Amino acid sequence: MENPNDENIVREGKFFAIISYVCFLCIITLILKKDNKFALYHAKQGLVLFVMEVAAFILSIIPLLGWLIGVFGYALFFLISIWGIMQAALGIYCRIPVITAISEEVIL
Repeated sequence: MENPNDENIVREGKFFAIISYVCFLCIITLILKKDNKFALYHAKQGLVLFVMEVAAFILSIIPLLGWLIGVFGYALFFLISIWGIMQAALGIYCRIPVITAISEEVIL
């Protein structure tokens, strides 16, 4: 049986968890909802995803190979963001391969 307190945590943090997957908005969640474990969980994943997006942008500057990295990287990160938004909207603590492992190491 679920703890009713967990339902409140998810309900209170759901909006901020959703916006965490939209570009740099994870920073807003990290500042305003750092005490909500559901929002913080998704914000950390959103932060790692954002850093990877920035890295893909930087790598996309490389001639020829960069274009390939940019196109596939942006498409992949877009799809992961959409999936993360859907999981956050459903109130699920989703595990995104690689990204979750890195986000669990982030200490704020």
